[in-house]
Amino acid sequence: MADALTKEEKWLLEEKYGVTNVRGLRDPSLVAFEADRDRLACGEPVAYVIGWQPFLGLKIYLDSRPLIPRPETEWWVEQLIAKSGHRMSTFRCLDLCAGSGAIGCAMMKAFPTAEVYFGEIDPAHETTIRKNIEMNSLDATRAHIGIGDLFTPFVGERFDIIACNPPYISSGRTLPVSVTDYEPEQALYAGEDGLDLIRRIAAALPHRLTPGGQAWVECDSAHTEEARTLFERAGLAAQIRTDQYGTPRVICARHSVQ
Repeated sequence: MADALTKEEKWLLEEKYGVTNVRGLRDPSLVAFEADRDRLACGEPVAYVIGWQPFLGLKIYLDSRPLIPRPETEWWVEQLIAKSGHRMSTFRCLDLCAGSGAIGCAMMKAFPTAEVYFGEIDPAHETTIRKNIEMNSLDATRAHIGIGDLFTPFVGERFDIIACNPPYISSGRTLPVSVTDYEPEQALYAGEDGLDLIRRIAAALPHRLTPGGQAWVECDSAHTEEARTLFERAGLAAQIRTDQYGTPRVICARHSVQ
């Protein structure tokens, strides 16, 4: 039976059940594993079945079913961290459209004295964010969670770094069933061209970044040029960065020092 397992089933067996071979399971674990295999067969993402997703050395739990962190996001967050290493330890970072809080938790881990803010519109995800902070042994006193639309919870606040993976899928695009049937629609779609949220973010950034501050905003590879134009029109210096596959993936926008 073990030889017939798929890659996802093997990961499930090892991470959720702590064994490397089906023959190592006993009832009722074997029954539970078979039920989980059925969930996978129906198209449910393995990260939801296991309950967590790895992200830059962290275990990101998905109890409230937020968007599953992608390898592409993990890639650019790692680049952001590497390029921010020269910053003072007291800088302020915002994980906007936080979902599970994966980006903010990665920033907390990388910069042990930075103040990290999490902005999320869905109140169901607050408990998940707090769990990810706690379960990864991060200092909760440095974490500030605001529930509301984009910058609404942070009236008058400015940040040195804003990292954001917003909804950016155009409403007419067809996505795999494993995405549309299981992941939150609110975290995926953003209008006819997928830029509705990015337009609002770009317009607000000059008032939300400190002088010299920067924002990294993930976007649809098909609309990166339009997205960059939005940030430039807002008075920010903006450039497109590619992901590990060479695909345009994120806009890096910088506030000029005045």
